[in-house]
Amino acid sequence: MKRILSIQSHVVFGCAGNSSAVFPMRRLGMEVWPINTVQFSNHTQYAQGWTGTVMPAGQITELVQGLDNIGKLQTCDAILSGYLGSAEQGGEIVAAVKKMKALNPNAIYFCDPVMGHPEKGCIVAPGVQEFLKTQALAEADIIAPNLLELETLTDRELHNLDEVINACECLLEKGLEMVVVKHLAKAATCQEQFEMLLVTKAGSYLISRPLYEFEKQPVGVGDLISGLMLANLQAGFSPVEAFERTNASVDAVLLETFNQGAYELQLIGAQDAIASPVIKAHAKRVN
Repeated sequence: MKRILSIQSHVVFGCAGNSSAVFPMRRLGMEVWPINTVQFSNHTQYAQGWTGTVMPAGQITELVQGLDNIGKLQTCDAILSGYLGSAEQGGEIVAAVKKMKALNPNAIYFCDPVMGHPEKGCIVAPGVQEFLKTQALAEADIIAPNLLELETLTDRELHNLDEVINACECLLEKGLEMVVVKHLAKAATCQEQFEMLLVTKAGSYLISRPLYEFEKQPVGVGDLISGLMLANLQAGFSPVEAFERTNASVDAVLLETFNQGAYELQLIGAQDAIASPVIKAHAKRVN
């Protein structure tokens, strides 16, 4: 059994951050240790607002030290990071990654570089984007940006698939092993489908899934993608197999959510498809 330390946001109600990623990773057989960067009543895109707090500075370091004190940090196979409540938390995560890798050189760091989307109501604290560009990128083994985040990380505008692949390959040259572009958006080859891209040193792979006409788009899909991709990789699947399984599971969750007429992701209803996805779409290698 693989062990994943998941450091990201938590909502009491609904699905975002750890509340979106932890259960699916556990359904894939992972032992998951969640640390919350914030604790909110609900995600931030509700018109009524939300309540809650950012976890205080030093808490991540304290909790990681506690894991080390009982001899468990050395057994950790991966750290997954997502939404940060402050730039200071980023520094604590990097320190945790370095400490984990010193104890277990085979461990990996999977960074979901959540940079916010002000138009949708998702805002990150000052300094978080800079931390992700300068520190997280230097330590990560795998990174999973959406198109906007990839543009920010690479300081370039991306209009088509070739430009996206080139940007990802530039990140690989800086030391990353893998880039998962969670949403190609305007750079997609087909606007009637939802497309994702996997770029590794062995090649680039495109995959798609249906678009569902939600009245309000569910939140937490990106967190779900990152958690599933990491868990599938840790389960021993090849990058392309993990990519296909992740895409299939996310599609199953979204279809269940759409059929239920729900706003929040229906993880419980789709849990069997998360654990045993039916592959309907295969990744296509692209030049």
